[in-house]
Amino acid sequence: MAAAASCSDIIPREKYDVFLSFRGEDTRNAFTSHLYAALCQEKILTYKDDEELERGDDISPALLKAISESKLSVIIFSKDYASSTWCLDELVHILRCRGEQFVIPIFYGVDPSHVRKQSGSYADAFVKHEERFKDKVLRWRNALTTAANISGFDSQTIRPESDLVKIVVNDILAKLNRKLQIARGLEDLVGIEKQIQQVELLLCLDSLDVQTVGIWGMGGIGKTTIADVLFHRLSFEFEARCFIKHVREASETKHGPLYDLRNELFRTLLKKEDICITTPSIGSTFMRERLRRTKALIVLDDVSEFSQLEFFAGGDFNLFGPGSRILVTTRNKRIFRNGDKIYEVKELDVDEALELFYSRAFRNISPPDDYTTFAKEVVDYAGGNPLALKILGSVFSYCRYKDDWEGELDKLKKFPEKKIQNALRLSYDGLGENEKEIFLDIACCHKGKHIDEAKRILNACGFFANAGVVCLKIVSAEMRAEGLVVE
Repeated sequence: MAAAASCSDIIPREKYDVFLSFRGEDTRNAFTSHLYAALCQEKILTYKDDEELERGDDISPALLKAISESKLSVIIFSKDYASSTWCLDELVHILRCRGEQFVIPIFYGVDPSHVRKQSGSYADAFVKHEERFKDKVLRWRNALTTAANISGFDSQTIRPESDLVKIVVNDILAKLNRKLQIARGLEDLVGIEKQIQQVELLLCLDSLDVQTVGIWGMGGIGKTTIADVLFHRLSFEFEARCFIKHVREASETKHGPLYDLRNELFRTLLKKEDICITTPSIGSTFMRERLRRTKALIVLDDVSEFSQLEFFAGGDFNLFGPGSRILVTTRNKRIFRNGDKIYEVKELDVDEALELFYSRAFRNISPPDDYTTFAKEVVDYAGGNPLALKILGSVFSYCRYKDDWEGELDKLKKFPEKKIQNALRLSYDGLGENEKEIFLDIACCHKGKHIDEAKRILNACGFFANAGVVCLKIVSAEMRAEGLVVE
């Protein structure tokens, strides 16, 4: 059946800015018409189905196509929305496309809890549906619950109606503008989208639990890039959002900077500029209560110690409201607790690495055939690290002749690029003295040896090899970049 097709199966390109899903008898000549007129006035291309009567039980392929070709869908939940099987099928397909588009629910004259729990008039509608559409009822119920948990607008709290229309239109404009920025931002990224999708799956956005997801990997691998794209892509599904950068750097200075970052977090989430907490604990019970009522999206970028996580949340990430998500980027896997969700950012494969390197070294122009071997050597040296590939691409972009390439390659093998070394060195600097000594011994004396033999020698030299090697395995992504892992 057409309604079962996924969004990616149908969508050829984005044709509409907005798709309006509504129950015609409830709102066609009232709120929906006012919203549609306001969108048209802002030159927002909007699809509004003007068929007065529903024909048949299944949603039409043309309507499915219109949903799939839209950048954003607005669902206007009204009293009798659930009585329409077309509306319910539209809703199911809209949620299938949620990864490709924004979704905004509007609760018009209906309590959001009635939609979420299928109570009130929604319960009455499902009594009838149970008799004729047993195979669809569970799917419809799940869709209603999911949609009602997305941050939206309630006509009972935003009055008069003209204000509601204005607020919704402004929100749509902001989201469409953000979507355009995201699309442009991804144009220069290679091999990142599939990793973004994996992290998004770990976030379990439909769950009301407060969840923390770690993004872990070597320096320059793309942790911050993934977090940044997800932050912009998902931020409008949350009541409040905040991206905190340079946590490690702030923690290495004296008292002020880390406290400043925490104050920035709370000011942004609560939209209150006079918040200034100078004590290790949060203290204010009222502030905690307000935060617990706020569905927030938080990114803590470049966290190096568990104590930093404790500091920002007062030791309890349940400080934030139901459905909140905290993304943490780090090079140190040890900051996470058992049971935390962690995504290890993968290196680019050979084809992706070549594509990224070519884009910098040859300005997106494919290299001459006799340069391919040189390019593959550079890519092999970079080990699939995006930052290294970008830096090296810029270096080699100034090499005009084959002799220049050969000379630059020979130099790299003896004198590694300083910017790459600086990015990778941070993980080494974070090791304890025992682990640093073991790391250097492995790199200089034991590379290629069996791990048991290397540990025996290290123990004989007075090191604590078992504990040290466990720690080094956790940061082994850093060593892989320099070919320093003992297998």
